[in-house]
Amino acid sequence: MSRIGKNSISLPAGVKVKWEGGVLSVTGPNGSLQQVMPPRIRVEIGEGQIRVQPQDDSRLSRSFWGLARTLAANMVTGVSQGFTKVLELVGTGYKVEGRGDTLVFSVGYSQPVEFPLPKGITAKVEKANRIELSGANKEQLGQTAAVLRQLRPPDAYKGKGIRMSGERLRRKVGKAGGR
Repeated sequence: MSRIGKNSISLPAGVKVKWEGGVLSVTGPNGSLQQVMPPRIRVEIGEGQIRVQPQDDSRLSRSFWGLARTLAANMVTGVSQGFTKVLELVGTGYKVEGRGDTLVFSVGYSQPVEFPLPKGITAKVEKANRIELSGANKEQLGQTAAVLRQLRPPDAYKGKGIRMSGERLRRKVGKAGGR
């Protein structure tokens, strides 16, 4: 039995929800999101809350129950508050600058790397080595942050690269460290 699926999702003021043909649509101050929900799930929209229920008591229905509730909760949070992720550039000469909807990275390659931001994601370059990504869609935001991190993943020996804020890097000893 799902413990996550049992909880209802409260709707903040200004958020409208529509359930139609297996697609959940949520509209709020930060935009509009649509998600095809997993099969064998019912969504009940009540006074200021959403409840997700399985259609029957089968194992498959119960396995989708918690997933559907989490997807709906992330959509409601996204259109009301939004999500943010912070990336840090660590390394001598590593920097980033924002040019409209494009981020330009100098991360040790011979040419600067230009990265156009996907629609719905905004970036704020706080310092030359810190980026704050924000958006309403949690999945798209995480994917964008992961792609940016892959431009120059953190090095285990020197610690240089692009990393998530708060990410702990396990450092390795160099070949002279064993002596």
